[in-house]
Amino acid sequence: MNQDNALAINDLSFSYGSKKALDCVAINVNAGECAVLLGPNGAGKSTLFALITRLYDAREGQIQLCGFDVKKQTGRALAKLGVVFQQTTLDLDLTVMQNLTYHAALHGLGRKLARERIRQELERLNMYDRRFEKIRQLNGGHRRRVEIARALLHKPSLLLLDEPTVGLDVPSRQAIVDYVHGLTKEENLAVLWASHLIDEIYPEDRLIVLHKGRIKASGSINEVLQAADKPSIKEAFYALTQEAQV
Repeated sequence: MNQDNALAINDLSFSYGSKKALDCVAINVNAGECAVLLGPNGAGKSTLFALITRLYDAREGQIQLCGFDVKKQTGRALAKLGVVFQQTTLDLDLTVMQNLTYHAALHGLGRKLARERIRQELERLNMYDRRFEKIRQLNGGHRRRVEIARALLHKPSLLLLDEPTVGLDVPSRQAIVDYVHGLTKEENLAVLWASHLIDEIYPEDRLIVLHKGRIKASGSINEVLQAADKPSIKEAFYALTQEAQV
């Protein structure tokens, strides 16, 4: 296995009863790479994330995080993972500091190290001055910043983002997109970003188009455009997802 390979998914399939949600999915994400998982609602993005995080158990296929099998070496694999789910999971009645301190303790970080990491992550997100505010006092964009800080406290190798900008205003959305892309370069972090918003894709990103549980195209933006024989991501995305319905 490639040492830089943070996520390796091979022949992954999953069904809800008789309905197939994922069909022979294969994805690799390397350190320092942002891979955007682009798909319409119902494409299978959230199911894929649930399998990576072990909320669901995959019976077909294999998922590895930094070389650790998610099913056979669950603890070691998930220790490499940071996650921001689509629905917020912060405790609204606790402060920013309390939420992050609790999460740091779950990952076995000592008090001194936890304080240092919390300060570091909140300062990078311009949230340190708000550390003693309750979560319910923050707007949606600031809550997302806290969730990203929380996901990074234990220095993961892979960050999963499940449509983290849904419902945010344009400035908040852009700030988060810029910040996460900066992390891939500064921290050599691997990112898998699920989205249905084309303007969140950067030119250097790797693009994975998922539709009805199948990967329709994967590669650099140019490679996806060539596969769809279209001049823009918008047209390529439309062609790849519409052709699958014919």
